[in-house]
Amino acid sequence: MGRLTVVALRAVLATTLAGSLLVQAVLVPLMAIDLEEADPDVAHLQVPFAVLMVLIILTAQVFVVCVWRLVTMVRRGTVFSDAAFQSVDLMIGVAVVASLLTFGLAIVLAPGEAVPRGMILLVCGGSLLAAGIALVVLVMRTLLAQAISREVEAHELRAELDEVI
Repeated sequence: MGRLTVVALRAVLATTLAGSLLVQAVLVPLMAIDLEEADPDVAHLQVPFAVLMVLIILTAQVFVVCVWRLVTMVRRGTVFSDAAFQSVDLMIGVAVVASLLTFGLAIVLAPGEAVPRGMILLVCGGSLLAAGIALVVLVMRTLLAQAISREVEAHELRAELDEVI
């Protein structure tokens, strides 16, 4: 991976992390206040909505940090090691948690007529998207395991060849 690619990716990751912190600190509380002021029938959703949103954003932040760690490993040439599995496994876990939390948000918002059904379906779609991301990362984990296996095999073959020569 080239230096420009790494710098660009890190800029995107840093911007994403900063933006998500801003959303957690400012927008989620404002949206929770709007829920209370909009309709007394949905005031009871204020706390569950805010908690779920903060947790969902937290999972995205953990995911971004894991990607940052993997980019660092790629840059150093150490990504094909067992240490990479720690970040990849954490990415799979937080994507699954994000999927479950997002579905939980849909369940919290579903009762009553305050939230349009289309919005509930969009939130469910977000839950499905997070589950899909977890599955894609799981496939990538399998590819990483195969690459590490091939790397070890190639190293052993080189060692045998060196002995023969």
